[in-house]
Amino acid sequence: MLPDSTLTAAQRSFSRRWFLKDCGLSLGSVALTSMLGKASASSVIANPHSPRPPHFPAKAKNVIFLYMGGAPSHLDLFDNKPVLRELDGTAPPAELLKGYRSAFIRPENKLLGSKFPFKKYGKCGMEMADILPHIGSCADDISLIRSMHTDAFNHAPAQILMSTGSQQFGRPSLGSWVSYGLGSENDNLPGFVVMSSGAKGPSGGNGNWSSGFLPSIHDGVSFNSIGEPVLYLSNPKGITRKQQRQTIDAVNLLNHKRFESIGDPEINSRVAAFEMAFRMQDVAPEVTDISLEPENIREMYGAEPGKRSFANNCLLARRLVERGVRFVELFHESWDQHGNLVKDLEKNCKNVDQACAALIKDLKQRGLLDETLIVWGGEFGRTPMVQGGNDGRDHHPNAFTMWMAGGGVKGGVELGKTDDLGFNAIEDKVHVHDLNATILHLLGFDHTQLTHRAQGRDFRLTDVHGNVVKKVLA
Repeated sequence: MLPDSTLTAAQRSFSRRWFLKDCGLSLGSVALTSMLGKASASSVIANPHSPRPPHFPAKAKNVIFLYMGGAPSHLDLFDNKPVLRELDGTAPPAELLKGYRSAFIRPENKLLGSKFPFKKYGKCGMEMADILPHIGSCADDISLIRSMHTDAFNHAPAQILMSTGSQQFGRPSLGSWVSYGLGSENDNLPGFVVMSSGAKGPSGGNGNWSSGFLPSIHDGVSFNSIGEPVLYLSNPKGITRKQQRQTIDAVNLLNHKRFESIGDPEINSRVAAFEMAFRMQDVAPEVTDISLEPENIREMYGAEPGKRSFANNCLLARRLVERGVRFVELFHESWDQHGNLVKDLEKNCKNVDQACAALIKDLKQRGLLDETLIVWGGEFGRTPMVQGGNDGRDHHPNAFTMWMAGGGVKGGVELGKTDDLGFNAIEDKVHVHDLNATILHLLGFDHTQLTHRAQGRDFRLTDVHGNVVKKVLA
């Protein structure tokens, strides 16, 4: 904190009106224009968070990505395989495993049939395990994709691939691309918010929500479901709101002078971040206070104020998107059942099933589901071969299941098919790049045209791959 006397000396030769109008700070220019009502349009520098139109009319305005880190077992939750049950305890076919690589087990380990019964849900008759009754009750709103596949079979690279389109760290994440492309409808909250629950954070770490080489204003901002909404958001003890404003003004002035000297656009992102954080001090505590929700809504989610949980995060996600936050990502780890499969799957499903369904139903009753795309899934699937004695599965990239709801997605759809053992996707195959291309399409973007030049070439989320999965579009 700079003392008042230092601030006065630093600003002595500059009027406040000059500072707001001419220093090149986007928010300062907007504020001055608002106050004077006379500035020409050419004098206003665009707010990096202001809404921007997509390439074509969009079906969805916001995304809530329910990321089940650790990789849920498609074979035990969504992809019923009677043949696998019949062959439980036998060796897999040798021809199936030719050239196959697994993370930890030997491919010739015996086959393992699911221990969970499956049921048909909804008017569409969508088949899921009976440990997901709440999600099953939303079957007619869901597009279930059983033919997902990916290129990576370890957690960190597979999560980074799902999030950024590359197994290498340093690329912009999906949420950052969405924020970069669309901006935000709320100047007081970030365009991209991240929350985490479960046993641990995602294996890919912050790389899952990094802005990479995009302006850092598009980074995912981590929110907490209990305590202080954002770390270090509150002023230190003894620092007043006025002193905080003076500090930001002084730092912004120095940042502007630095920008004039070297022209680094990241400096303007830093300025916008300071201004955003200052405004969030007023807004974030109210947004994240789920005790303000009616009791029946909290009960519908299974949310409890003051408790860290996936249910609380789902309710917070709804509160954020209805206030204009573009992209909310909820990470829930860990679904990595190399052993203790039955018990841990039951526990994980109990933790997320009710809240996922409540999110769909709550958005729907508020008229927000049509414009909010919900995506659910992990980074890959699990092997039909056993690991951990007789109660576990290894990582498996060849086949897994994800689902989407709302935001221009067709409900009651079961897309794709795997072979009788759930080993390979064999019909309507959907790669991670295809999923990301489809999400961007629903937001109004041609994924091949949403690019950013860095290191001498244009980059995009889907690299040189990706096709829109048209069969799930409403």
